[in-house]
Amino acid sequence: MRISVRWFLVSVALLSNGYLARPVTAETEPEALSAWTGEPSAEPPALAPTDDAGIGASLAPAYDDGAAPTSEAGAATEAAPTPEVDLWAEFYTSPAPPALAKTEPTRAPVEPTPAKPSPAVTTAASTYKVQQNDTVQRFLDQFQTGYRRAVVERWLTRSGRFLPMILEVFRQKGLPEELVFTAMIESGFDPVAVSRAGAKGLWQFMAPTARQYGLRVDRWLDERLDPEKSTVAAANYLKDLYTTFGSWDLVQAAYNAGETKVIRAIKGTGARDFWGLTQSRLLRDETKNYVPAIHAVTLIGQEPEQYGFAVTPDEPLSYERITVPRGTTLKHVAGLSGIPLEELVRLNSELRMKQTPPDSPYQLKVPLGTGPSLQEGLEREIENRKAAAASRLAERASKKKSHHSVVPHRSSSTKARVSRTRDTDQGGFR
Repeated sequence: MRISVRWFLVSVALLSNGYLARPVTAETEPEALSAWTGEPSAEPPALAPTDDAGIGASLAPAYDDGAAPTSEAGAATEAAPTPEVDLWAEFYTSPAPPALAKTEPTRAPVEPTPAKPSPAVTTAASTYKVQQNDTVQRFLDQFQTGYRRAVVERWLTRSGRFLPMILEVFRQKGLPEELVFTAMIESGFDPVAVSRAGAKGLWQFMAPTARQYGLRVDRWLDERLDPEKSTVAAANYLKDLYTTFGSWDLVQAAYNAGETKVIRAIKGTGARDFWGLTQSRLLRDETKNYVPAIHAVTLIGQEPEQYGFAVTPDEPLSYERITVPRGTTLKHVAGLSGIPLEELVRLNSELRMKQTPPDSPYQLKVPLGTGPSLQEGLEREIENRKAAAASRLAERASKKKSHHSVVPHRSSSTKARVSRTRDTDQGGFR
């Protein structure tokens, strides 16, 4: 049986990462390949289950023209890989739970119909039109069956922590609220997701674009991992993309592939809408499937019960900020406040060294209700340290004055006696 060059190269890459235990052929193509090509595949080989803590984003296109997309953002790629977690690995490394594998999908009408609003996400006067065409339906079917269903359930559960914050930011920026589900495909609502290419956070920003949109990324801070700040940056980026393309489907395609790729496809085909571009070979299969996948999870996210998902979302993330001195360690704050170190690390995952930057005071996130007492304790500690420092300075000044006082016309022994007497008179500061 012939093996295509593309399958062979991807097979080698997957084997090097331990994802495949057998050769890739047209009959044994793993979900790693078919998840984004839209072609059916057999269940993946039985591998060890992927722990939910290891979910991230692995939409990492290889730019065949050797160039990254404009401003290197929007696509989940980066030059220096950091293979910490992998979102789409859930679709091809997790064995299908037996109880879920037989679940039948709930089919919605194929003709485009407007999605009904949910209490969390409204569609009033929205410029985002959710489609229900054959491609979207294919993803709806996939997301409702087998082990993929368990993955989507985790996404829906985890979304409760961040949806209120994201919705508030998008409303302030004037963005369609349906765009919140872009983060579900990007990261599975995992705020510390890291792709194999190094894109990070809820919105899978690349470092250069993160900096372009006001996020600090250096040895001390990586604000791509700050859910609120990265959401503001993502909202601004999405608005800029809409200014360029005037279509939310094209915006999402550019978020995945990069502006340059989408502009090139538009120029090459003359098509002005995403669905027209999918008929050409100028967009990779990954991007062709990325947008309908978002439409599918948007439909599920708006009405999970209609698609057979009965989940209880996590409680919204809540915290308050306090000002701490520069260079404050999370361990010190934990010891002072009694807050578990793990909780402080989770709330402040952008602190790469588990310590605030040494260049300025920092707004630290702490559990709701702990801020006032902790702020008071820190300020009291600062005052105590200032007092101790002033005392040490006074002691040093006293020592310097007593040891360097010279009485004219006296012998060395007399000078020594005078010095010792003055030391005793100053309280013994040495």
